[in-house]
Amino acid sequence: MIGMAAPERRWASLRAIWALLLREMATGYGRSPGGYVWAVLEPVGGIALLSALFSLGFEQPELGRNFPIFHATGLLPFLVFATVSGKVATSLLFSRALLAYPAVTWADAIIARFLLTLATQLLVAYLILGGILWSFETQTVLDPSPIALCFGLAAVLALGVGTLNAFLFTRFPAWQMVWSILMRPVFLMSAVFFTPDRLPAQYRDILWWNPLAHLPGLLRRGFYPGYHGDYVSPLYVLAVALIALAAGLLLLRWQARDLLND
Repeated sequence: MIGMAAPERRWASLRAIWALLLREMATGYGRSPGGYVWAVLEPVGGIALLSALFSLGFEQPELGRNFPIFHATGLLPFLVFATVSGKVATSLLFSRALLAYPAVTWADAIIARFLLTLATQLLVAYLILGGILWSFETQTVLDPSPIALCFGLAAVLALGVGTLNAFLFTRFPAWQMVWSILMRPVFLMSAVFFTPDRLPAQYRDILWWNPLAHLPGLLRRGFYPGYHGDYVSPLYVLAVALIALAAGLLLLRWQARDLLND
């Protein structure tokens, strides 16, 4: 009987995750007409606006000659992180009523939201990057390894920060507003519009501590063969992600029952 408990628990968890995935699809992107279309149009609009504004003041971007691909390689990693981590962070709040049932755990809620949002954002990134490459002569040469590494690190970082925030948002509701405010300057310091290599050393050294600033440099390595992005440190990004994930999991395991009963 004891030997059967673990497999039965795993199957119950898989069923719970699948049910939560279906619920998320229906209530998230499926709630409004064209929900998934807007998931693509929103970043497309942002990239188009950035490209139009920068093309007014500059003849060409810092890398290459095409503004849309330059800004897409800066914006998309940030959007993957921000969207996935935001969804993961609110998983307990979103599924609080369902977590009262023994068959559904806080881990199920986090995994379901993470998987669906990540899959959606990766598809969005693929469509946008593919659309730009098809529509323009970008003069880029793709290298799949840094591209895959970039989105992989963005996913792990989003899971780690999102899991830690899932605890903080539930325990300290005001932190959700504080985090929203903090993300605005972080966006400006995440190398979306520029390459840190050209900044003075003192500013580049400060930006290095922002793990999000490493992701565009890594993605741009995969599109611009002559670009090295020497400041990029995948190990640093991974370390930050795993520390945040470990802290979030420990805090949730320690206080999940109290959080959900408040």
